[in-house]
Amino acid sequence: MATIETTYLGGLRTEATHLQSGTKIITDAPVDNNGKGEAFSPTDLLAASLGSCMMTIMGIAANTHGIDIDNTQCSITKIMAANPRRVAEVVVNFKFPNQYTDKEKKILEHAALTCPVHLSLGEDVKKTVDFGW
Repeated sequence: MATIETTYLGGLRTEATHLQSGTKIITDAPVDNNGKGEAFSPTDLLAASLGSCMMTIMGIAANTHGIDIDNTQCSITKIMAANPRRVAEVVVNFKFPNQYTDKEKKILEHAALTCPVHLSLGEDVKKTVDFGW
């Protein structure tokens, strides 16, 4: 069974619907690729997926080990390459609201670096992660 249904709306926009929840995401082509840049581009979603996945898996590990990571943030930079046009690198910079022991840092780093999106992106996409410890 499908997880997502996506409709092309015209004008280089799509609407993706998460079938279980009904949540919708609109995408727009970026300005540098004939679009208006008025919504996430598909490659923006790829970059956002990496950061969100890392924090989700860190959250699972944090719950398991009693580590408070509430209000943790990450900034994500997507770097494109040409010929062919593709995501060349995703840079993720974390900002934690708390101090952690070396053991807690190791748990959180391991969780982030073994999230499904990180493991799914091939070696041709450079993944640069700064935990900011």
